[in-house]
Amino acid sequence: MSSQRPNPAQWVWYALGGGLPRELSPWVLADTTGRTWIWRHLARAVVQLLPLLVLCLVVVPVPFAYRASAAAGGLLLGLLFSIAFMTETIEHRATKAGYPPGTAARLRAERSDRARVERSSPYRRDGAGSFD
Repeated sequence: MSSQRPNPAQWVWYALGGGLPRELSPWVLADTTGRTWIWRHLARAVVQLLPLLVLCLVVVPVPFAYRASAAAGGLLLGLLFSIAFMTETIEHRATKAGYPPGTAARLRAERSDRARVERSSPYRRDGAGSFD
């Protein structure tokens, strides 16, 4: 992962869909292709939904139980929608950072293939001592 990271304000802007400076492009690629890319995507989705959830909990003039259940349902639906378009959103982020379309998907596939090969390796499965 890139040693340069966005500051908190930049990260919130990025989570809301904004672009980052070009010097942070390696970080964006690592963010969209790293081992935890799905969890990172979901965290950004929660940040996007947070203002609406707060409004629902604070402004709507109904009993709190209704507001809380509406907020929970909205969060669930928002996350489901976000998951449905996760790969497209990730590709758009990587493209916005200056990478050719498909770069993030290709890198994730390469890492997945490499991990699968490593897991099926006889050294991993049987241990190095079994080839004596």
